Amino acid sequence: MRLLLYNIRYAVGGGASMHMPLPGAGYLLGNQNVLPEITKFIKSVDPDFVGLIEVDTGSIRSRMVNQAEAIAADLAMNTSYETKYGTASLNQLLPIVRKQGNAFMAAPRVHGERFHYFDTGIKRLIIELEMDEFAVFLVHLSLKYRHRHLQLRTLYDLIETTEKPVMVAGDFNTFWGENEIYLFMKAAGLRSANVESLPTYPSRSPRKELDFVLYQEGIRVTDFRVPDVRHSDHLPIVCDFEIE
Repeated sequence: MRLLLYNIRYAVGGGASMHMPLPGAGYLLGNQNVLPEITKFIKSVDPDFVGLIEVDTGSIRSRMVNQAEAIAADLAMNTSYETKYGTASLNQLLPIVRKQGNAFMAAPRVHGERFHYFDTGIKRLIIELEMDEFAVFLVHLSLKYRHRHLQLRTLYDLIETTEKPVMVAGDFNTFWGENEIYLFMKAAGLRSANVESLPTYPSRSPRKELDFVLYQEGIRVTDFRVPDVRHSDHLPIVCDFEIE
């Protein structure tokens, strides 16, 4: 099976176009040429599962297009998506921001879908999908170090109650790489598929390992790569694995 993990940055692209006519204007104006390129790349990978971080679920920036649904339709996959903020968050009242979320897509039938929320941080969403033989958690952790570690504690508790082998994928915002989550991984019985600690950010000149695919015993990783694809400020991750 093949998992593709990609922080697509709301399909606004990168480079100089992000800062025209004003710095950061691309976050508000969007770039309608990027989503088709991202979809084309995902198709070329031919994944069984797709985890997307930073998806626009239908704001004026994306011209009211739900990017999760648009990509899933092109891939002929089912999709689960939700905004990144809890229902009580003030971000739910803000234009554009309230449409910012994460999404998971899967070719086989999903047996269980749950949305959990961290108690701390601005980005709080955890998407849990239960497959026949394993479970997957998709996360986007906080930019703040203290909040990230409180979030990891919550994530550990969720993993501990899961009876099937677990994979955890997402943007961990770990500015010190795997060293920052070493104790969490040991406690939860997780290993990183990225054994060479390949960096994924920024895409134009990768220096930091922010994006991870972690897995427990019962899952065997057979291949891992970081394609040089620059449709976002993050590079994507492609991970092939088998259930033992």
